[in-house]
Amino acid sequence: MLTPLGWGTAAASIVLYAAGWWLGYPEPAMLALAGLLAVGGAVVWTLPQPKLEVRREIAPLKVGRGEPAVGVLHVTNAGRGIRSGLTGLDTAGSTEVVVDIPRLRSKGTRTVTYRLPTERRGEIAVGPLRLVRADPLNLARRVREYGAPQTLLVRPRTVQLGLLPSGRAYHLEGPTSDKSPAGTTTFHALREYVIGDEMRHIHWKSSARTGTLMVRQLVDASLPTTTLVIEGRPEAWADPDDFELAVDAAASVAVGACQANFPVRILAGGGPVADTRGGPDDAEVVLDQLTKVMPADGAQPVLDVVRRVRPGGSLVVVTSGSADLSRIAAVRSRFDRIVVLRVRPAESALAAPGVQLIDFGDLEGLANGWQRLGRGR
Repeated sequence: MLTPLGWGTAAASIVLYAAGWWLGYPEPAMLALAGLLAVGGAVVWTLPQPKLEVRREIAPLKVGRGEPAVGVLHVTNAGRGIRSGLTGLDTAGSTEVVVDIPRLRSKGTRTVTYRLPTERRGEIAVGPLRLVRADPLNLARRVREYGAPQTLLVRPRTVQLGLLPSGRAYHLEGPTSDKSPAGTTTFHALREYVIGDEMRHIHWKSSARTGTLMVRQLVDASLPTTTLVIEGRPEAWADPDDFELAVDAAASVAVGACQANFPVRILAGGGPVADTRGGPDDAEVVLDQLTKVMPADGAQPVLDVVRRVRPGGSLVVVTSGSADLSRIAAVRSRFDRIVVLRVRPAESALAAPGVQLIDFGDLEGLANGWQRLGRGR
């Protein structure tokens, strides 16, 4: 197909030829003929369909915001002739990436890498990949799509944070209250056998000594949950970069708790984001879920979200610099510890009793404030 330059050249050549013929001058007609020949040659140049084998990879498929991710393009010339003038066009979200492909000999393969944009968090659709073959004058080109689109997951950027104690002792070898559920992992006590108990849990020595069947009571250890609430109202975030930093901060706190095998619960103004029970794979789950968090119209204020959260454990609220700390302090009796993270506040503020405050402008500032908080426990 003709490019805009090709269409313009063809139109100008026709007008020039008509003017030369009308005025009786041969020179304009010769220039017009040359232009038309150039356009025709460009069409012939791009008309053959090259036999190409194309494969595109994304490495890695998951990256933190701002970290490098590349597309790796493998192009093989399966035909007999030499192929040149090839350009790759790949799309990553709303960004178009231009990839120059070197000259290909028959049966030859070229591997080209190119940088993909990772400045913004989210699920970035990459592709479909298009190969463009144009003539040297760029008067005509032929475009063909190869392969299926892929998804690059740009997750929050994180900084290493330790787990803050909740402020209350938790017994790791059994329940701390009658509300702890029966489980399968930790021995807590012996009790009499009831119909429905598994035979493998019978403690035979105690049964022989007492004359009554006794079974082991097993529980799942009660661990404090780290609950994170992210301010999700669009009007609270005048600068989109502030919200990105807020999600990075929430991800850093959550990953630190996950790496310590503690349960994590994350909520935003639009509703629940993640709820993990504690395990080695929880950090990946949390990062994947936080990738999708965006300010939402109709999101509820932070305090309304916190009031619906199950009490207990640590509460971490990530909010903008204009947050009303007195309202957050109203729920301090429901949690063992409350920490408020304020993103780039315009002015300092005093934390209400029972609430600990960290003001930060980047992840390094968050790490320093978090470390001071840990030392001051």
